[in-house]
Amino acid sequence: MACLTAFRMDDEGRLWSSAFDGVHCFDHAGELIGKVKVPEIVSNLCFGGPRRNRLYMTGTTSLHAVTLCVNGAQCP
Repeated sequence: MACLTAFRMDDEGRLWSSAFDGVHCFDHAGELIGKVKVPEIVSNLCFGGPRRNRLYMTGTTSLHAVTLCVNGAQCP
């Protein structure tokens, strides 16, 4: 079984990564600084909404979303 990880960056350079228990957030040094718990494996994630502060997460069977106090990095 292959293990694929999706990740996105926020506008302050933190990395948000899919995980078996939700989404993990890492700082610049690679330290785990937080988790968004989801009751299933997260396969993909993206920031959205007008301010890019809504984190959308696809699970095994459903879509989850949470509003954050950070904004996703803007693509060039």
